[in-house]
Amino acid sequence: MLKVGLTGGIGCGKSTAVQRFRELGVPVIEADLIAREVVAIGQPALQEIAGLFGTQALQVDGALDRAWLRQTVFSDPVRLQQLESILHPRIRADILSKIAACSDSAYVIVDVPLLFEKGYTQLFERILVIDCQPDQQRTRVQQRDGSDDAVITSIMQSQLGRETRLQQANDIISNTSSITDFYEKIDDLNNQYLRISNA
Repeated sequence: MLKVGLTGGIGCGKSTAVQRFRELGVPVIEADLIAREVVAIGQPALQEIAGLFGTQALQVDGALDRAWLRQTVFSDPVRLQQLESILHPRIRADILSKIAACSDSAYVIVDVPLLFEKGYTQLFERILVIDCQPDQQRTRVQQRDGSDDAVITSIMQSQLGRETRLQQANDIISNTSSITDFYEKIDDLNNQYLRISNA
């Protein structure tokens, strides 16, 4: 089974690509979803986070206070590293077990927004980058969730640079024109992955 890691900058169209691969019957594993599951109420990671950051890291109902945590670690590299040392080994282990569960499929897509940044490349045989122009990224994110320009800039700066990302990709889908064009490119790549897997 071919293992494909999917990534791309914010607003490039990763979610749309994931949706299309699902429509084509491809199993998709989402790292963001796993990241939420590992810190759910009752999970060991949540208890570790509360132990490290104190009860202010939790909401009244005992769930993780994401907004507080994001603000706390965003400006403090040491705290961020502590948080990631709790989360990433668990996320990685969960991704691997979910990949193993898809062994009957020709290939599997794993959507990891920070694939390069967090060292996930070695899990995959192919890296697929969804790409678009930086001004398109800004426009799409503003339209999608109303973020102001400063927030978008800080997110884009925290991600790997576009050129570096493209250099490390095995496959690139450019999402710069119509949705029809985007879907056609995904469909073509799906056929290519099926051929690689069969070979």
